[in-house]
Amino acid sequence: MSEPNTLHSTASHPAPLEDSIFDKTSPGTWGVSLPAMEQTEQVESHWQTFIPEGFRRKTNAKLPEVAQLDAVRHFVRLSQLNHAIDTGFYPLGSCTMKYNPKVCDYYYSQDGLTTLHPMTPESQSQGALRLVYDLQNLLCDVTGFDAFSIQPAAGAQGELVGMMMVKAYFEERNELEQRTDVIVPDAAHGTNPATAAMCGFNVVEIKSGTDGCVDLDALKAALSDKTAAIMLTNPNTLGLFEKDILTISQWVHEVGGLLYYDGANLNAVMGHAKPAEMGFDVMHINTHKTFATPHGGGGPGCGPVGVGETLKPFLPKPVAAFDGKRYYWDVERPLSIGRVKTFNGNFEMMARSVMYILAYGALGLKQVSTDAVLNANYVRHQLEGTYDIQFNGLCKHEFVMNSKHQHAADERINTLTIAKRMMDYGIHPMTVYFPLVAKEAMMIEPTETESKETLDRFIEVMKAIDEECRNNPELVINAPHTMPIKKVDEVSAARKPNLNFYCGC
Repeated sequence: MSEPNTLHSTASHPAPLEDSIFDKTSPGTWGVSLPAMEQTEQVESHWQTFIPEGFRRKTNAKLPEVAQLDAVRHFVRLSQLNHAIDTGFYPLGSCTMKYNPKVCDYYYSQDGLTTLHPMTPESQSQGALRLVYDLQNLLCDVTGFDAFSIQPAAGAQGELVGMMMVKAYFEERNELEQRTDVIVPDAAHGTNPATAAMCGFNVVEIKSGTDGCVDLDALKAALSDKTAAIMLTNPNTLGLFEKDILTISQWVHEVGGLLYYDGANLNAVMGHAKPAEMGFDVMHINTHKTFATPHGGGGPGCGPVGVGETLKPFLPKPVAAFDGKRYYWDVERPLSIGRVKTFNGNFEMMARSVMYILAYGALGLKQVSTDAVLNANYVRHQLEGTYDIQFNGLCKHEFVMNSKHQHAADERINTLTIAKRMMDYGIHPMTVYFPLVAKEAMMIEPTETESKETLDRFIEVMKAIDEECRNNPELVINAPHTMPIKKVDEVSAARKPNLNFYCGC
């Protein structure tokens, strides 16, 4: 076993905490010189007309006074305090954080794409309309569905849109009062029950079986003529493929319900299995996980929604269409749930996805999923025994292990302390304590883009931390040692957040 310093642990070299830019103020210092604005009665009257009295500043704004170079260095230093996919490994799990090819950034940033105004007439935006139309069709090819809407701004909104269509479907059939229940497994993403509840449905949770998959007996007991839908992720959040999916879809359809596919884990089966062929009626795709759009920072995002023939009339409008001569926005959709996003979605994210799909092609996309599954199983196999794996066996793109063995060595050690210690090795902590069906969960997803050398180092780090738990537990318990902010009280921070900062105002 390598010593921690061999693995580049930098516990003896903590990063400095950057002061507020207001603390760097030097009175009279300017970052930029602008020509003086002529203050005339006409100018004064102009802004007073548009700014209500209560919103007008009575004194000069108290802004930081720093030189331009000092301001640049300040914000660059702040950016370097963040962990980024371009600087280190994210074994994140669930919310995939993978490297996105720079070629996609290059092509989507062309002037013809980035400077096009969303209200440009159809006659002058045929190229952009074709891009959206082509993406709709490409996603149909990947998933097996009949039609897609690209409007939703993220996977969560796409999920909401999908369930809104389910609701509209039963309303059109005069069954909405009867169809009150949406079935959700206990291992589901938290957005699933939240989305169902937001749409006015009653959430019926069913337990997972001992194998981590849907318990068929529990499902059978939950199904009735009240069932509107079941919301499933396949593979599920434990990284396990629902082997009984065809039986599940048959049972749900037999009682008149629909199947919603949470497409968060599509990157595990892309090119190998299509959700529509599993029996699903509607799905969303997280393009940041499956294709090449960025993840993090709150957006912008893209959460396309696909449907089969049953729900096709209810898609948000407009959708991109082609009549053989021109591309256009189809707005003649009387059963549509309507527009769900300003204009027609985040266009640049669509452009990135098209670039990614066309660059890889059908065989390439299949290889993406193959490599993601291979990497996850390689790491799982190498860490098996060192860490406890509650639901063991062949996984897909991710797997869940826990800190049972390390806690047995020292009761003060748990999943959170191990995650904090990982930061000292320059590795972003994995998703922890999710899904709730796995005790002290550590969800590991290496993605397809990481090399064997990176995975081997991660495995070595996790084994080194295991050794520390047994031989030097204080090192783990008091981690992180290299961060500007050391060990914090998460409970107090969550219950009594202080989001204020001093700005000199």
